[in-house]
Order: sequence, then C-alpha cells, then structure tokens
Amino acid sequence: MSKRIYISGASGAGVSTLGAALADRLHVPHVDVDDYYWYPTDPPFEKSRPPEERVALLTQALAESPWVLSGSMDGWGCEVIQHADLVVFVDTPTALCLERLKSRESQRFGARILPGGDMHENHRKFLIWAESYETGTRAGRSRPRHELWLKQLTTPAIRLNGEIAVSQMLTMVMAAISNLTQQRSATD
Repeated sequence: MSKRIYISGASGAGVSTLGAALADRLHVPHVDVDDYYWYPTDPPFEKSRPPEERVALLTQALAESPWVLSGSMDGWGCEVIQHADLVVFVDTPTALCLERLKSRESQRFGARILPGGDMHENHRKFLIWAESYETGTRAGRSRPRHELWLKQLTTPAIRLNGEIAVSQMLTMVMAAISNLTQQRSATD
C-alpha cells in the first residue's frame, strides 16, 4: 500500500503538528495545505489563491507517492483527497484550538498581533472565525461541514481525539495504516 495520508480538522486542532510527525515517522514528504492556499504575502494570509491554482499546485506537489497532506480543503479539494489511502480527522475541542492558535500566533508574529501591530485586526478576525467552528456561522471549515463530509467520505477514515499526545495519535494512525495494508493484502 502506498502511504498517502490526508489529515484534517479545525484550525488549531493539531493537524499540521500530527502531519509533520507522521511524515517524519514514515520518512515521506509532508505537505501543508496553507502553503498552497495562500499567496506568500507580508503580512501573511492576506490573499488566497483561486481553487484551480491550489489544486494544480497540490497535484504537482503530491505527484510522487507516498505523502502526508495536512490542512483543510473544505469545499475545493475533492480531486486531491480522492488519492488518499487514509483520512485522519483530528477532533479537538474549540477552546483548546483557540488556546493553541493564540500561542502559535504569538510565537510566530509576536508584537505584530498586539494592539497597534500591523496584524492585530487580522489576528482578531481570525480568532473570531476560529471560534465559530462549532456552529458553522462563518464561511470556511466548520464542524457541521466536516461532519457532513465525513459521512459522505468513501476513503477509509479514522477520528482522533486532539487532546491526546501526538505520540498516541501516531500510534493510532500507524495501527490504521497497518490494518489497511493487511486488508488490502488479504483481498489481493
């Protein structure tokens, strides 16, 4: 089985962290959706690429198998996701996601996100957007959209609790990969 793993969840759920750790464990490339979703700007995350451009760039980046892809392609990346062998959904409480996002943004951008900083307003809007994940009252990824997508998914999938340690999540994903490999071997 070629290992092509797609990991998704709410912003701040631990998707990129798990993706990097899994890619390291499997010795395969790790690709983060945000690197293809956004044009590189300063301040960052100001201008998104058109969906067709994102898909073309991701398709090119993932041309070689195996890979680990992390991030959200909610509503635009089905043709990329269909090549995954396993989907991993990291389910993390919104309060913990917000805590992680605040910490991550502070580490990455420091004073730029504080009042008076050039990124303060964008940071504030980002946190308001992330806080709406459970209700889905804003555009983009949300629990209602993710749950609907997971129900319709035909690719094998597992759901992980994003509150547990990354090492535990890795163990669970490796077990799921092993199970899929055994199932495919039994049917060949």
